[in-house]
Amino acid sequence: MSKDALNLVQMKEQTLQPEQQSKLKQLVNEENLGKQEESLRKHHQTFLASIRTAVTMFGERFCAFVTDQDTVTATVVGLTLLAVGVKSAKNATAAGARFIEAGLLKPSLVSEKSRITVLEALQHPFQVSRRLLSRPQDMLEGVVLSPSLEAQVRDIAIATKNTKKNCNLYRNVLLYGPPGTGKTLFATKLTVHSGMDYTIMTGGDMAPMGREGVTAMHKLFDWANTSQGSLLLFVDNADAFLLKRATEEINEDLRATQNAFLSHTSQRSNKFMLVLASRHPEQFHWDIRNCIDLVFHFDLPQQEEQELLLRMYLDKYVLKPATEGKQHLKLAQFDYGRKCVEIAWLTEGMSGRKIAQLVVSCQATAYASEDGVLTKAMLDTCVRDFVRQHQQK
Repeated sequence: MSKDALNLVQMKEQTLQPEQQSKLKQLVNEENLGKQEESLRKHHQTFLASIRTAVTMFGERFCAFVTDQDTVTATVVGLTLLAVGVKSAKNATAAGARFIEAGLLKPSLVSEKSRITVLEALQHPFQVSRRLLSRPQDMLEGVVLSPSLEAQVRDIAIATKNTKKNCNLYRNVLLYGPPGTGKTLFATKLTVHSGMDYTIMTGGDMAPMGREGVTAMHKLFDWANTSQGSLLLFVDNADAFLLKRATEEINEDLRATQNAFLSHTSQRSNKFMLVLASRHPEQFHWDIRNCIDLVFHFDLPQQEEQELLLRMYLDKYVLKPATEGKQHLKLAQFDYGRKCVEIAWLTEGMSGRKIAQLVVSCQATAYASEDGVLTKAMLDTCVRDFVRQHQQK
């Protein structure tokens, strides 16, 4: 409505009665509403026409695309290559991330290791250099075994060293016997002798991990396979998680962890050697037994081995510190050899670890004295008390 018409209506409203004014406003509103409806109708028609045009153009081009065989083939090949490239890039990125993680970090299952990570080399360069430049010791230095077992383990040490030199497949080994009889010590000495790294994990750490055990197991073997040389994977207390499936302690999570372990160890490897330590190997799952190539029994030391252990630990913890003069410790004059024979007889049935604890206890007794001298009487008292406590336990 124009401005003049609007003014005219307003003038008329002033001269009309109230009822007439109301009717006039109603007519004006109806006229405006009609114009709005007409505008919306035209806009709707324009929108529908645009959609029809777009659909028609897409249909014509799609028909042309489908009828052109070369174009269809090229498009399919391109999309396939794109999908393969995306998947390959994703896998490569994941593999690279696992490799970097394995080189920088220690897996959660590893309790002790000799392999040096990048972070350790950056944080402790002098200690790492000293380790790398140290000379290898005799493979049984500090390990006291029976003559028959010593001959067997020396053979496996020579074979392992030659296996590494020729990049052949390693044999898996089981060491069983009471705790403290030298199984872990032998495994670490074996790696030094053969030029391998070693990694120690404990079977008892697996059960509390629950569902995370499978992931941790895969990360452990990813880490083992990234070793530049070769790795000895020592599993202490292995029967804690490699039990028979019928055992009540086996739940779904532990069974899945067993399967992950078996998937990595069912085939022999030239990257890592598996060494299991157990007190109860008869509890092993049958598939675990199939992985084992060699079995060695580490028994408690006999009288002769007890004497050798006593001499070795007394030299290490008492005689050597006393002669070097670096510590407040001395040893009184008495028949040292005869005393070792007596103590060996009193400590019958003790493991090598217990013998070491006994000598450390004697060292502490000397430290507690006023002059720091370990006398024969002090040694006898300390041995007697230690044997009594051992029997009580």
